[in-house]
Amino acid sequence: METSIFSAPLVRGLTDKIYDRRKAAALEIERLVRENNKAPERITAIINALVQDFVYSNNSNARYGGLIGLAASAIALGPGVAEYLDIIVPPILSCFNNQDQKVRYYACESMYNIAKVAKGEVLRFFNSIFDALCKLSADSELTVKNGAELLDRLIKDVVSELSTTYVSPHQPPLNPPETEEQLLVPTSLPRNTAFSLPRFIPLLSQRIYVRNSSARQYLVQWIGTLDSIPDLELVSFLPEFLDGLIQFLSDASEDVRVATSVLLADFLQEIRQAAAVREQQQQLNFRRFLKTKATTEAQEESETPSEEQPHPKLTSDKMVTDDDPEADVESTASIQPEDDLGSDNDGHGKGNYMPGQGVIVKYDRIVEILVPHLSSSEEDIQRTALQWINEFIAIAKDVIIKYTPEIINAVLPSLAHPVDAIRMFALEVNQNLQNLVFESSNTYPEPMASVSDPSGRPSQMKLPPNVSPSVLARSYRSNLTESNNEDPFDYQTTVANLRLQFLNEHEETRVASLDWLLMLHKKAPNKILASDDGTFPALLKTLSDPSEEVVRRDLQLLAQISSHSDHNYFRSFMMNLLLLFSTDRRLLETRGSLIIRQLGMSLDPERIYCTIADILENDEDLEFASIMVQNLNIILITSSELADLRKRLRNLDHKDGQRLFITLYKSWCHNAVATFSLCLLAQAYEHAATMLQVFAELDITVNMLIQIDKLVQLLESPVFTYLRLQLLEPDRYPHLFKCLYGILMLLPQSSAFSTLRNRLSSVSSLGFLHVIPKSPTIAETPKPRQTAKSATATKPAEENLIKFQELLQHFKSVQARHEKQRKQGKFIDIDEGENGMSLQLVHLFKHCKMYRETTHPRIVGLDWYMARQVGAVLPVMDHQHQIKPATVTRSAREVSEMP
Repeated sequence: METSIFSAPLVRGLTDKIYDRRKAAALEIERLVRENNKAPERITAIINALVQDFVYSNNSNARYGGLIGLAASAIALGPGVAEYLDIIVPPILSCFNNQDQKVRYYACESMYNIAKVAKGEVLRFFNSIFDALCKLSADSELTVKNGAELLDRLIKDVVSELSTTYVSPHQPPLNPPETEEQLLVPTSLPRNTAFSLPRFIPLLSQRIYVRNSSARQYLVQWIGTLDSIPDLELVSFLPEFLDGLIQFLSDASEDVRVATSVLLADFLQEIRQAAAVREQQQQLNFRRFLKTKATTEAQEESETPSEEQPHPKLTSDKMVTDDDPEADVESTASIQPEDDLGSDNDGHGKGNYMPGQGVIVKYDRIVEILVPHLSSSEEDIQRTALQWINEFIAIAKDVIIKYTPEIINAVLPSLAHPVDAIRMFALEVNQNLQNLVFESSNTYPEPMASVSDPSGRPSQMKLPPNVSPSVLARSYRSNLTESNNEDPFDYQTTVANLRLQFLNEHEETRVASLDWLLMLHKKAPNKILASDDGTFPALLKTLSDPSEEVVRRDLQLLAQISSHSDHNYFRSFMMNLLLLFSTDRRLLETRGSLIIRQLGMSLDPERIYCTIADILENDEDLEFASIMVQNLNIILITSSELADLRKRLRNLDHKDGQRLFITLYKSWCHNAVATFSLCLLAQAYEHAATMLQVFAELDITVNMLIQIDKLVQLLESPVFTYLRLQLLEPDRYPHLFKCLYGILMLLPQSSAFSTLRNRLSSVSSLGFLHVIPKSPTIAETPKPRQTAKSATATKPAEENLIKFQELLQHFKSVQARHEKQRKQGKFIDIDEGENGMSLQLVHLFKHCKMYRETTHPRIVGLDWYMARQVGAVLPVMDHQHQIKPATVTRSAREVSEMP
């Protein structure tokens, strides 16, 4: 377009450097447009001249004049500017990106004047204006930002007032039908309006990831504005921009964080309202269905013909069942139930509005967005994600069930978060999620994207014209049964994620993961270990965890698994446990007692001991078998959890007790002192006395003396109260005295020696020693009696399964294997400790009276045999039993001759 359309003074005015002259030229253009108001071609020519020759000019002053001229043209046209906006607005929008700050400012001013005149028509260009203002909100020039804010407030007012009502005659519909729309839109969303929310959402989803604080503040304000317009239902499009919006919580500006928190809280409240409306509609639909069904049944009964007045047609109808389509059509046609549950809604229009009505909440997509933020390093983001997930546990159960593995993986590490608020939210989410999974059925009624009908009518329950309520009820039950066959909860993935938490550094996380496994196994035992996924080895490895609480939970789970398994699985569990003890001796030493006792609390102790004994009996690792039997024996004697097992052992008159004794005895033979203790516990005193003669043939090691020392201390415990009382009846228990005196003869003169001697002296002073039977030789060992309690017991008993002579031979053979292996040097009985001194010797010396004088170390009660065993290499100790790293070599004779 040539500039001849404008006079030369007008052109000079538009391009002048002085603002007032440009403004005067703009007034001239306004007059010119008014004069040609009825000549569209002339007005188009004027606008094109302003655009081509001024707005797009390289001269900055010409651009200023062109922008002012376009605004003046719009003012002159008034409402008629709508048909020219297509050629006015795009040139102005292009100036928003100009490098000249004044061009950007004048563009904002020009757009402000045009929007003020065009009003609703400007919504046709909303996306472009929004995008340009988003960029200007972060402009470095204050004047430009101020101009953009003025324009932004005006656009907000226009959108709030006209976005849901204004339909432009100058453009095709922007909201096509839902079937052609990629986004699922709510039914309340206006159609064919100039403002199109579905077209705006993709732009918002792109801009939402901006990093500038000013731009973020701009976006938050706009999202809040759009959310405040009821008919738009912006929450229905929440998944499209939720991820970026949550990241605003990590912004450096506190104003942005606070505004974002308020906005997210509003969205969450809208979701709650939508869930409440959905729940009310489901209840309403169900009640209407029941009412319709009851009305149908009542009508069918009332239409039943009487026998006195037969009618061919009615008689025929009486025989028709619900499966007959004709009967369904007839009964449906006669149903006209009164809808007293929704009297406020006459069925026309939208009825009474309720908050949350007509909202589409895409729970699955929202949860999918929230899960990664559960592990965010930003406290505000993590706390918000936990809060939303906690709310969704109550209102979107089916979705949460599907995402449980991912949620667990993110929430459990937060149970030990240093921030109290996050830790409390994580604890609440974890507890509620556990309850949901444990109490859940296979499916839930709410849909993946719940939709609330704005009319409040039960659209999903409307009866087709040819289907009766009875047929619908059968169909409903059938569909429910089919859906219940599918379980949305992924057990294997959940267990795998929980297994990974065993490696977490925090005790709270490891304990929670085991609590989850306990709950899941209780809920579905067959699905937890359905395949060999490595869970069982991980549980065994967890027994070495430094936390005692973790070990307790682990043992509880292992016991629970074993209680629901067959014998082969339980035996495999015991074998793996023993293998773990064998490879990790420190675990056996520090946690062995705890592990066995905890298992005894959850499982049958007799089953545990018999299974372990059966495995150890044939164990090739004799050293480990001896150590394990020693530990099991101490647990058997001292543990309160095994009191019933000890009672069964003391009752050898019954076959159950006899079988238990035989099973344990064969395995206990790996440890001579443990076997002797078992006989004392079972009151098999005669056999125990016979065993003492076998001890004379064994190599009495320091380890054996230490075990005997411990046994003497255990004899003073409450467990052996019955044994001490039996010393008062030497006529009934003569071999008991021989057993105890035999132990006394084996012991060096230590504290244990003095303890046992004092105990026996208190009884022997009563004159009971004459009843001790004469000791037979090994070859002359008499046949064992049928009852193990005493030789004088004559009461009838069941058939005795215990063959003591065979057991004694088994004991000898097992001990012979140990002696042979010891001589071959396969294992050393005395372990070397610090500075080359024997740890077991140190333990023994602590129980002996080592010194009478501080400067002259003396050993009291250590006999010739003991000195020969230790090679007369003894640590020097002071009167406080503190070991010094020095040795004194003495001959066996010198040691034995010490006073």
